[in-house]
Amino acid sequence: MTGFVTAADGLRLAYDDLGTGLPLLCLPGLTRNMADFEPVLQRFAACARIIRMDFRGRGMSDWAPDPASYAISQEAADVLTLLDHLGLKKVAILGTSRGGLVAMALAAMARDRLAGVLFNDVGPVLMPEGLAAIMKHIGKTPPYRSLAEAAAALPEAYAPAFRNVPLETWVDFAARLWREEGGHLHLRYDPKLRDAVAAGFASAAPVPNLWPLFDALAGLPLGLIRGVGSNILSAQTAAEMCARRPDMLYAELPDRGHVPFLDEPQAVDAISRFLDALTHSDEQH
Repeated sequence: MTGFVTAADGLRLAYDDLGTGLPLLCLPGLTRNMADFEPVLQRFAACARIIRMDFRGRGMSDWAPDPASYAISQEAADVLTLLDHLGLKKVAILGTSRGGLVAMALAAMARDRLAGVLFNDVGPVLMPEGLAAIMKHIGKTPPYRSLAEAAAALPEAYAPAFRNVPLETWVDFAARLWREEGGHLHLRYDPKLRDAVAAGFASAAPVPNLWPLFDALAGLPLGLIRGVGSNILSAQTAAEMCARRPDMLYAELPDRGHVPFLDEPQAVDAISRFLDALTHSDEQH
């Protein structure tokens, strides 16, 4: 059942809290929502407490009056608000894309609240071609008239990075991305999110160096899932992450790009191993 917590600026933020065991907070990508983690909930709720969150302006959370608040620092602060609401001193994070960046921000803001981080296709360096691809579609009306039409078109639209994806997965994916109403598809996030992202691109400030934030996770269990065809997380960045943290769990998924669905056997295995690592870390402390 969906719950809500109120952010410091009055916005209602949606979350879901199901399962028993070590708490795993699932943070979605830039335009995505908690529904992306349905495969994780279905597979792991019996052994972990799966907490899913919609960032402000996404899914069932309120849209912000000022799109400038769609910022990683604010989203990290919202995560801390949720943790306080749930009475959680620490939580492990499964962060997809933007969610992984928020996890790194938390390493600087409140490292003591983190029990570990599993990154889903994201790291301290973002590939320019992936960012450019995001700007092509973010905030724009979907080009399909129905979810069925979208599901039929997505395999070609996401090729060649995504291959050998069952049709039912595309059907589920389309329903998580958009809602169908009045003979049209609608975004499941505030279109003004585009303004916040575009402002970042227009800024003359240099691209921030995120490696210190990744390094700030030293001593915590880490994991990384990467789609071989990713246009956001390069093989070079993944290799550097592994070199800096030789103990980090790593899974590379063939026939997947940005981002894996997390229902793939390799992804399921990585999440399972990450939860085991958290359990062993918890026992040692």
